[in-house]
Amino acid sequence: MIAPLPKILSNSEKVFDFVVNEGHGVKGLCDIGIQALPKQYIQPLEERITTSIVITNDSIPIIDASNWDDPKVADQICEAAQNWGFFQVINHGVPIEVLDNIKETSHRFFNLSTKEKKKYTKENSVSSNVRYGTSFTPEAEKTLGWRDYLSLVHNSDDEATSFWPTSCREEALEYLKSCDTVIRKILKLLMGGLNVREIDEEKEELLMGLKRINFNYYPKCPNPELSVGVGRHSDISTITVLLQDDIGGLYVKKHETNVWIHIPPVNGALVINISDALQIMSNDKYKSVEHCVIANGSNNRVSVPIFLHPKATSVIGPLKEVLQNGEKPIYKQILYADYTNIFFNKGHDGKDTIELAKI
Repeated sequence: MIAPLPKILSNSEKVFDFVVNEGHGVKGLCDIGIQALPKQYIQPLEERITTSIVITNDSIPIIDASNWDDPKVADQICEAAQNWGFFQVINHGVPIEVLDNIKETSHRFFNLSTKEKKKYTKENSVSSNVRYGTSFTPEAEKTLGWRDYLSLVHNSDDEATSFWPTSCREEALEYLKSCDTVIRKILKLLMGGLNVREIDEEKEELLMGLKRINFNYYPKCPNPELSVGVGRHSDISTITVLLQDDIGGLYVKKHETNVWIHIPPVNGALVINISDALQIMSNDKYKSVEHCVIANGSNNRVSVPIFLHPKATSVIGPLKEVLQNGEKPIYKQILYADYTNIFFNKGHDGKDTIELAKI
């Protein structure tokens, strides 16, 4: 039974307990009809994306991947990785019905009862590779994000079949399989731009030794101008392959500027971004840039990112192929498990994590 609205909002501890510990998430706040944003979701002014720092006449490249063997595709992808850190791909080969299905699946999971979703919280999940939660790291964040999520780590289909929620496991596995060719082709082209001619088993473990798929849910927010869905950050993976719905709200910080650019939803497109591990491997040739998601006052938004990570036991640093002509390394060699621990034990803070990996 959900507690009466005034009782929940009477103090911050009760809001935190309701959203985080009881597993209702921010969707639970919406379901009880809150009319004003609880104070722990009100972002400081410097963290809000306002019209004064947004460019509306610029956007990230959109790359037609209908012919992966066309040298222009390789050039466009590597150029986007260097100059933007983000790009969209269209005509990539993943069927539109698979994309639509996974978005519908996201809504279906978050519309489950709190009792059902709570089976997958950190305290209750039978597998550390299945996690339902809210915001990012609520215990470590000064201000919370207006987002609920389900995170699924893929080690094997057998493990996924045993532990992933029945409401989404088949669809999530189908989506991962459907994206596999796109992922491999993009990584091959990006590696070609770094003088890596072959992705052998060792390189594959370094680039995509672990896959994680997230279902992100951003419910309607009562005061969207005061909040964010996800605060500014860069991803720590190698690359991220993101499917967004038609609502919009993803913003990217233009490299070496203080302006933000909206990534408009393009029907059937996948958004690709370079992440910290690949920036490190490329010795800063490829850019992992800050991005964030604004809150929305009109619609419930979903997105589905696939994160391609090195294995936890991998050591990341500038690739030898990048340094073979005498280029000086900017980053030290660091165990990827140590890098992820730093990232997940604090709130989002822009690109501070990657600074710790520099020599």
